[in-house]
Amino acid sequence: MQSRRRFIRTVSLTGAALLVAGPARAADAPMVDEKDPTAVALGYVSDTTKANQTKYPNHTPAQQCNNCALYQGKAGVATGAGPCPLYAGKQVAAKGWCSAYAKRG
Repeated sequence: MQSRRRFIRTVSLTGAALLVAGPARAADAPMVDEKDPTAVALGYVSDTTKANQTKYPNHTPAQQCNNCALYQGKAGVATGAGPCPLYAGKQVAAKGWCSAYAKRG
């Protein structure tokens, strides 16, 4: 399990990396692989309906990357992908999910 301190550090560093890379490069970024070490650690799946309900009992199908506070793609758009600071230099599926999900306010 990932500690809160490590999570905050990861978010900070990946956010800084995205600022350096610039928004134009983010649109051309590759998709994050579900087998990527960070993706595995956060339980990322490209389809929210395939999230491990046993490991993540608080997950609901309504939780998707496209309505997460961390998602930097167009909010609410159910198709496509967008950058996420947790996966520096990569995009996540709009219908994806990970354990760092935080509802967009």
